Amino acid sequence: MKWYRKAADQGYAEAQYNLGVSYANGQGVPKDEAEAVKWYRKAADQGDAAAQSNLGLMYEKGRGVPKDEAEAVKWYRKAADQGNAKAQYNLGFMYANGLGVPKDDVVAYKWFLLAGAQADENARKSIPIIESGLTQTQRAEGQRLAREFKPRESAPSAK
Repeated sequence: MKWYRKAADQGYAEAQYNLGVSYANGQGVPKDEAEAVKWYRKAADQGDAAAQSNLGLMYEKGRGVPKDEAEAVKWYRKAADQGNAKAQYNLGFMYANGLGVPKDDVVAYKWFLLAGAQADENARKSIPIIESGLTQTQRAEGQRLAREFKPRESAPSAK
């Protein structure tokens, strides 16, 4: 924890993310979800996709911050756009259930397909479920959107 903190205080995003995980889970420090959010945000603001995904989860569940599904979607999208499979699944879930965004099964399907292609088990289980409610045209559209997806690298924020 001492070395994570030293690196995190110097702006090292991976150490900030690791501190967030430590505080979220109470590993090596007392569990403190607000402190976890603080460190996730520092790393997320630098473009760290795992931190963005975890920050989205904190907002979705109201852990360490007030529950805010729209804010969760914002952070999931940042991570999903970088190719983070966990965030892609979570973003698909939000679209499938209309949480923080209007319900859109085609967009949900796209995100499930992308996460499933990276072996995300939740996404793989969700694909046939959502497919069963889509028309052939909707399935084709979701597949096209997934094929055309190109992960982007985030531009780190200035420290």
